[in-house]
Parts: sequence; structure tokens; C-alpha cells
Amino acid sequence: MKIAIIGAGSWGTTLAVLLGEKGFDVRLWARREELANEIRSKKENSQYLPGIKIPGNVIAEHSLGNCIESSEMMITAVPSEFLRNVMKEIKPYFKKQIIVSVTKGLEHHSCKRMSQIIEEELGKVKLAALSGPNHAEEVSSKMPTASVIASRDRKTAKLVSETLTTPYFKLYQLNDIAGVEICGALKNISAIATGVVDGLGFGDNAKASIITLGLMEMNNFGRHFGAKRGTVYGIAGVGDLIATCISKHSRNRFIGEQLAKNKPMQEIRREMHGMIAEGVPTTKAVHGYSRRHKIDMPLTNQAYEVLFENKSLKQAIKDLLSLV
Repeated sequence: MKIAIIGAGSWGTTLAVLLGEKGFDVRLWARREELANEIRSKKENSQYLPGIKIPGNVIAEHSLGNCIESSEMMITAVPSEFLRNVMKEIKPYFKKQIIVSVTKGLEHHSCKRMSQIIEEELGKVKLAALSGPNHAEEVSSKMPTASVIASRDRKTAKLVSETLTTPYFKLYQLNDIAGVEICGALKNISAIATGVVDGLGFGDNAKASIITLGLMEMNNFGRHFGAKRGTVYGIAGVGDLIATCISKHSRNRFIGEQLAKNKPMQEIRREMHGMIAEGVPTTKAVHGYSRRHKIDMPLTNQAYEVLFENKSLKQAIKDLLSLV
């Protein structure tokens, strides 16, 4: 099987390595030509996944057409803000491949899920979403990980699961694609808040309270989209929430921690060296949507006021803890 991976960030590259090591013919698309050239020549993505050798059967491409030509499966791993435009670029080459979305975010102005954007641009397709506690740094190092594949079509879920499963990467199959995508996006808001708690030195008790609030919001917001309770309280929900809120690998937690050190967002982004943290735009999207639809989201509201209205971090945390 030939598999195209759209996006050569840390997660896209990790999945390319995983699939390459399983013997698949993999094409990895990088928007920047210099990155594609580096991966081809050095067999390493030094910017996003340093120290991990990329197999010879993984070929980096700068051309979308060359990347997806004759592929049977396409994995989309681009940041949420770029997905719609990339799908528009892909459309002339699209031949009804199975699509697997691995982006954990929501469209900023519409609050639409990634699968919705894909189908709006490409029509009805065989589609799955991959989510769960799966930091690229750990999966690429073959540390044991469990995640979820969600699809409306059972055969698609089964095929994608069999394609991606390894002895260290276990996948469970669900049909709740909306719930899986909502959980994957909302946990990033909680991670920013727990990063602030860590940065301010407020301790584990405060952090546990913030995570609990985040889980409540995940459930409240997810219900509005038809998310199943079992998804929220499973590996794609609470599992990913815990990992993202406590992990040293979490970009969103890093942002919160750096904000607590009084660093401006522009400086924080520079320190991330091109890595994208979905939590900031997701906060804006969820805040706007929840206000319009009267969904109670106190954690998101406080995160929004900190990120976009310059509210005091200490005051925001105190206001949140008074609600627990």
C-alpha cells in the first residue's frame, strides 16, 4: 500500500517512520522545499523530530501531486489553521483515497472539526480520525502508547487500525468521530491552564482541580456535538487530557508555563522553533462558539481572558478554583 502523509511536523514524521518501518511505501509532504530536501538527503527531520532515523522507503516531497499520486491512504497532519487551504490544493489530485485526520484542533472562525472541513472541500469520503495520548517524542522512541481510531464506517476503522498498529502503538476502534475530535481539541485549553499553574508554583492540588474542570468542559462541549460519554471518559478524552496536562512534551502546557514567567506570546512562539500549539486558537474558537450557544465553559472563558484580554494569571486561577 502507498500512503501519503500531508504535513512533515513531528507527528506526521513520526507516523511516516512508523509506517515506513512496517514496510509501506510512504510519501511525506513538506510545504517548505528546504525541509523536504533535508529529509530526502539526511533521512532525518532535525527541526521537528531530531535524532530519529527515517527509513529509506519514506520519500519526502514538496509537490502535493507527487505525494498523493497513486496513494491508497492519505494522512492529514497539518495544523488546523492551514487544513482547509491544503484540502483545496489537494482537490485536483484527489482520487477517493481513505483519509485519516490526525490534527487535534478546530477551525478558528467556525469551530468546525477537521473531518467536517475535509468533507466540505473533498465531498463524502472514507474518513477516520486518530487521537489519544500520543506525543510524537514517545511514539517515535517506541514507548508503549494506546490511541483511538474513529470512523463512521467500521471497515475503514478496521483497515486504518491494522495499518497503523504496532507492538508499541495500540489502537482501539470507535464510531464516535465527533467525540474523538472534540476531545482532542479541548484538552489543549486545559493544558495551557495547567502550565500556568505549574509556572506559578501553585502545586498539584490546584493542577488536579484545573484538570477536573477541563474534563467537565470536555463533556459539556462534547455533548452539544453528540459526543458519547464513553469517548470523553476513555483514552481519547480523559487519557489524552491527563497526558497533555502533565507531560514535559506538551507544547500547550509549555505556553502556559512560559506565560507564568511573564514572557510575551511572540517570544514564546520563537522558543518553540516552528512548532504549533493548537490550544491558543482553539481557546478563541471554543470561547466564541460557547458564548453563541450558551454552553457553560468557565475554564475556557478564563483562558480566553488571559490570552486575549490580558487578565492577571493569578486572578484567573483563583477565579477558576472558586468554581471547583
